[in-house]
Amino acid sequence: MQDRGWWFAGALSGALVVMAGAFGAHALEGQLAPRLAAAFETGVRYQAWHTLALLAVLAWRASTPLAGQRLAMGLWAAGTLLFSGSLYAMALSGVRGLGMITPLGGVLMIAGWLALAGCVLRAQSPSGNT
Repeated sequence: MQDRGWWFAGALSGALVVMAGAFGAHALEGQLAPRLAAAFETGVRYQAWHTLALLAVLAWRASTPLAGQRLAMGLWAAGTLLFSGSLYAMALSGVRGLGMITPLGGVLMIAGWLALAGCVLRAQSPSGNT
């Protein structure tokens, strides 16, 4: 299976999204300050979107492997770890300094999207269409 490690990582991330979402909605309900609860929810939302994007690129790679797809996925994975991970840690620990990591994760996520755009621009169209 091509990209088995990436599929495994995507599946784990998807499972973690569901667990974190349920944990935030049930176990943390009323336990966190509204600002921290919102930060936790933002982490879940961004992880979910980037997990879906990673799985979509993997499906695309199965038929059309292109240079740059793995770079985009790697940037999203690192960005999700730093962005969502720092928000989860900050919400659960209350340590505000962890929020300084979050923008770095966001930059990596943006870089992943730009890497994907570059990949698309560099790809040769088989029919000559744009």
